[in-house]
Amino acid sequence: MAKHQSIKQQWRTVMVFTKLSTRRFFRDRLAQFFSILFPLIFLFVFGSLTSGNKNVSFHVAILDQSKTSIATELDHQLKTSSAFKVDTSATTLPAAKSQLIKGQLDGIIILPKGFGELQPGQHYPSGQAQVLYNESTSGTGQALTSVMQTIFNGINAKFVSVKLPFAVTGKTLNERSLTPFDYTFAGLLGFSIIGLGIFGPVNVFPELKKQGILRRLHTTPLKTWQYFLATMFSQATTGIISIAIQFLVAIEVFHLKVIGNYLDIIIFTIFSIFMILGLGLAIGGWAKNERQAAPLSNIIVFPMLFLSGTFFPRYLMPGWLQTITNYLPLTPVIDGLRLLTTEGKSLLQIGPQIGLVAAWFLIIYVIAFRVFKWE
Repeated sequence: MAKHQSIKQQWRTVMVFTKLSTRRFFRDRLAQFFSILFPLIFLFVFGSLTSGNKNVSFHVAILDQSKTSIATELDHQLKTSSAFKVDTSATTLPAAKSQLIKGQLDGIIILPKGFGELQPGQHYPSGQAQVLYNESTSGTGQALTSVMQTIFNGINAKFVSVKLPFAVTGKTLNERSLTPFDYTFAGLLGFSIIGLGIFGPVNVFPELKKQGILRRLHTTPLKTWQYFLATMFSQATTGIISIAIQFLVAIEVFHLKVIGNYLDIIIFTIFSIFMILGLGLAIGGWAKNERQAAPLSNIIVFPMLFLSGTFFPRYLMPGWLQTITNYLPLTPVIDGLRLLTTEGKSLLQIGPQIGLVAAWFLIIYVIAFRVFKWE
């Protein structure tokens, strides 16, 4: 019975410190900024970049030097097309070239004299337009030329009927109609989790040591595991609040589509926060002051942010680097969240990611318990 009471009292102590840590978070405006507002800023930045207009639009100048009816009709077609943004201020070739050199235009479309006229011995009008573009943006220029050729193919079909023996059609495999933002969102969640798990303890612990609060706590019956557990529960609470706000903003503002089960996402998110928090507990618990904590946290955080697929996909990296980044602590977190949110996987189907998170959980907390200092 005494043992039962002792265990009950220990857990009561954990819950008391959980409440204290949570209250401290809601009183600390700086912590609220970095835990909630800062991730939202990144959400709006990347949301604006990836959820914008998906239509390809070329900024061009059109110089009609022929003034034929076909040229006039083509000029009107390009100006009313969503694929083109025509700059009407460039009315001469030197002026258009000046804008092109400055990067203000993607290309110049020239309809030379005689374009659209009926040539001797022909039964239909003809002509050859010119597309000028910079060598530094040759990819855009070639795409623009290809689009213009497609337009001319439609015009040619009105005069010459040609039945092509071979053709090709395209069909998308993205049956769920997910946007680039839907795939990027998992990386933004990873950014939030690493901020919650590392920067929170790293900023708080050195200050508590400086004020002598941790030293006074050490004189009480409070155990290290109790303090860690209370911090984990507190960070999980604030983390769920922060991530829930991001989900609401992403859904309402950027029309995020979540394929997976929200309960699975919540469970995996809490588990991931616990794991990453171990890094913050290790760094913040070991460091004596901010001068030691800040550089060490940056050395650990920034490589993971750039190598774990937070801001850009890992498949763009060389093969050898992808192999290395597979084993970074943040990589299985982002991969697991992406599988849950975009592919509708369940927790049972992301076993490799959960296994890696669990392995890092054990490694990190063994280190954290060994290096933690109360003063």
